Amino acid sequence: MSGLVLKLSPYERVLINGAVIENGHRRSKLSIVTPNANILRLRDAIRPDEANTPVRRVCYIAQLVLSGDVGIEASTAQLRQGIAQLKAALCGHEGQDCLTAASKALEEGDFYRVLKSLRGLLDIETTLMAGRAS
Repeated sequence: MSGLVLKLSPYERVLINGAVIENGHRRSKLSIVTPNANILRLRDAIRPDEANTPVRRVCYIAQLVLSGDVGIEASTAQLRQGIAQLKAALCGHEGQDCLTAASKALEEGDFYRVLKSLRGLLDIETTLMAGRAS
């Protein structure tokens, strides 16, 4: 049996196809067997006002697809463009592997992996932005 397995902490919330589901007081595991279900861990969610850096903006677009708030076709073009811009901006820096993985996942239509790959760039971006500010 394949699919996504979510391991939830006590009282953790997850958005599945538009419905917020909260875990009980014990750790649990959910197996999502429906292909293409829209799933987003709310602890990982980026709020609109937090999408204020290049990587966070691209992550936010992927998140909107997972939450079912935007269509796949329109967001795929935006994600493709955003990933290309990040590749150009991070040329010579670490993080190219994350961008390559995000591009591959995007071409496969796996938006969960797109978001997961892009989130790997958040610490790199923070470090680069901190160095630029000093």
